[in-house]
Amino acid sequence: MSRTRGKTAIVGIGEIPTGRYPERPAISFALDAARMAIEDAGIGKDEIDFVMPTGALFSGQFNTELVTCRVVEELGLKNVVGNCQVFSGGSSSTNGLRMASALIETGRAEAVLFVHTDKLGTGVSSQGGIDLFSTAGISAEWETPYGQHYSTVAALTTTRYKYETGATDEHLSAVCVSNRKWAELNPNAFFRKPLTLEEVMASKMLSTPLRAKHSNMLLDGGAAFIVTSAERARDLTDTPAYVLGEGGAVTHFAFHQEPDLTRFGWAKAAQQAFGEAGLTPADIDVAEIYDSYPIYQLIAFEELGLCGRGEAGEIFLRGDTWPGGRLPTTTDGGMLSKGHIGAGGSVSLLVEAARQLMGKAGERQAPNARFAVETAVGGTYMDAQVTILGTEIPS
Repeated sequence: MSRTRGKTAIVGIGEIPTGRYPERPAISFALDAARMAIEDAGIGKDEIDFVMPTGALFSGQFNTELVTCRVVEELGLKNVVGNCQVFSGGSSSTNGLRMASALIETGRAEAVLFVHTDKLGTGVSSQGGIDLFSTAGISAEWETPYGQHYSTVAALTTTRYKYETGATDEHLSAVCVSNRKWAELNPNAFFRKPLTLEEVMASKMLSTPLRAKHSNMLLDGGAAFIVTSAERARDLTDTPAYVLGEGGAVTHFAFHQEPDLTRFGWAKAAQQAFGEAGLTPADIDVAEIYDSYPIYQLIAFEELGLCGRGEAGEIFLRGDTWPGGRLPTTTDGGMLSKGHIGAGGSVSLLVEAARQLMGKAGERQAPNARFAVETAVGGTYMDAQVTILGTEIPS
């Protein structure tokens, strides 16, 4: 039995709507989200004793300000003993939660504020965004000179997966439709207009076989969550989201060194997380699956054990993952409909997992949600991270 199981909990969450805010400074997203999380947790701001900002991609100077305690000063926090950035790209949510829990369990902190903010929608030019995602996490020596970028990475994975499983373009497009169904109900999502399978499949080809509506869009946003001990959490709220299990597997840096482009490390990470939680995939009520492109949502869904190999596409296509479906999945709309905000893609999913368990999801609330799984992944899908949260600690 893991020593970490059920000893910490998320007690407060905050998030601003994803969008384009050319006139707003990035720090305002972080501060608004942090204030929401503090209020949601029902604590005073000076009860925060550790601040953990994650990385902002749009500006090196602004990111350095996060590292050097700008959030602490701007919020006027008086009892912070440490401000330390935790950044691993899209897996920052899991690693941040992991480190926050460790601080709590070892008595080094009592209330940790994790916060994300970025301005990828208006803080960089269109070409700047293209350049960023043509170099970040892509081997400068062996891949960048040959035109590797994230759309080609996803296209390679998609092509191989289709070959191995018989998945169709309809199956891939069904992920986009499912996520949009949830985004229609999410006031924080950028894309809320209904989306059909036909619209996805008729959109412009970007990187064969991926089309424009199979891709995400860079936007501005921010989110935050607060972690404390399970004992204290029970005094603060009737609905804490207990941290039950975590697992991870780092498999490569250069994409061409990944041993299996259609599986990655998800099965290993899931086995660790479910084992630590004392649960099985059948116990999961809500699945918050990282979705920078639809193929990664299908792969992770299967490798977590939520269905068999090559079966996820049909599950998404027939609506099992939609609102009212058997297994609500990526219920905030994900990066495909809520928007890509850098490391915030996974932070939003972790916040959404906690929101569902706390019963605070409004129109998109999954009924009787007790256990949620969240996935996160950094760079060119270099690491697979799995977190399991719950409203109770299994016996």
